[in-house]
Amino acid sequence: MSFRILYPDSYNKKAARFIKKHPELLPQYEKTLKLLEIDPFHPSLRLHRLKGALGELHSVSMNISYRITLEMIIQDQTTGCPNQSDLNLDTNCPSGISALLKSS
Repeated sequence: MSFRILYPDSYNKKAARFIKKHPELLPQYEKTLKLLEIDPFHPSLRLHRLKGALGELHSVSMNISYRITLEMIIQDQTTGCPNQSDLNLDTNCPSGISALLKSS
């Protein structure tokens, strides 16, 4: 299964500010993003859905103190349709073959 991370401009701005404030965390940040792209379900990332007002987002661990929040969207490789079982959408699209991780 192949995974891809999309970085909206709003995310890039927040990430740049974070790295500017915490330059010592850049290697951990980059390692987390690489692992997320290779295997978002790797145990060290501790991927989980958030609750409450942030219930539509997921979180992965960068280290013991920092997390990266993201919006996970599962799409079919051939049609680009979202996976209805994960997003509760219409059933006109086939189930997801690959995951697209959209950071937010």
